[in-house]
Amino acid sequence: MSNNDPGFIDEIKDAISLRTVALIAGVLLVQVAFIASYVGAFHHQEPRGIEIGVVAPGGQAEALAQRLNGLDGEPLDATAMASDVEARDQIERGELVAALVVDPAGTQDTLLVASARGESLKGAVQQVLTAVETEQQRTLASEDVVPLQDGDARGMSGFYLVIGWLVGGYLVAALLGVAKGARPANRHRAVIRLGAMVPYAVASGLLGAVVVGPLIGALEGHFWAVAGVGMLLVLSSATVTMALEVLAGTIGIGITVLLFVVLGNPSAGGAYQTELLPGLWRGVGQWLPNGAGTTALRDIVYFDGNGASGPILVIVVWALVGAVVTLAVTGLRDRQAARST
Repeated sequence: MSNNDPGFIDEIKDAISLRTVALIAGVLLVQVAFIASYVGAFHHQEPRGIEIGVVAPGGQAEALAQRLNGLDGEPLDATAMASDVEARDQIERGELVAALVVDPAGTQDTLLVASARGESLKGAVQQVLTAVETEQQRTLASEDVVPLQDGDARGMSGFYLVIGWLVGGYLVAALLGVAKGARPANRHRAVIRLGAMVPYAVASGLLGAVVVGPLIGALEGHFWAVAGVGMLLVLSSATVTMALEVLAGTIGIGITVLLFVVLGNPSAGGAYQTELLPGLWRGVGQWLPNGAGTTALRDIVYFDGNGASGPILVIVVWALVGAVVTLAVTGLRDRQAARST
């Protein structure tokens, strides 16, 4: 071997730069965070504050509600109701998860539930109240007031639809960043890149609504409202990805994955609803587009849009913040470049 030939160690140093090592370490961090987040969110259900109504004769409803609110771990947030009609109305509007209707003439009470609020949530309520009824030597019969649509197995269709829209949004923004540079050359380019997201979001929202509605029949009805939520979700993930790329370069794509995939998906209330998640995921879930989108679709499809305005506002704010940060940071860099020249 010639003295001019590089040694093996030199070859390694040339092939694997410190930047490559840092990127690999970042991928490892995302991987570990993914495992920790999903296992942490799903390994144990912790029902807390599930809103239910209580209907009982005389003054028993108030006393029973207080008793249920005093259960260990506070799994229920019970409120006395004047009648089962009132309880049904609030369940149908999505304001209550369930209602316990006591039969004064017998030993079998009725649990009014809404599968549309989530099968896991329904099961948790049934489990807690069945244990309470058994202690009193009573039985419990369930009646599904707001059942799931036939094509919406376990109520997960909306959650998967939200994931698809969010993935599409940050992938197209990431691909533009890889192809044209993570940071737009100037503010005009940033405006063009943001503007390109609008037709993409419109197409994504419409196509997603077609797939789950007319094509598959998973979520039927409310086509335009469902498509509109999809458009907003795609815009939110795309603009946030662009903002993070502008701030952190290519690393911003990794931060996007941490935000939407690692933290957002397990806290969204899809497989396990918010009331069943541990503290961290319960706290952040509905403030991220994943959770807000899942709740908005559920409210639109099953509860005539009652309660959907808040989650939709959350999605809009994310989209606007992403766009504003992208334009503001790019504009600042334009001014800095102008001063330097």
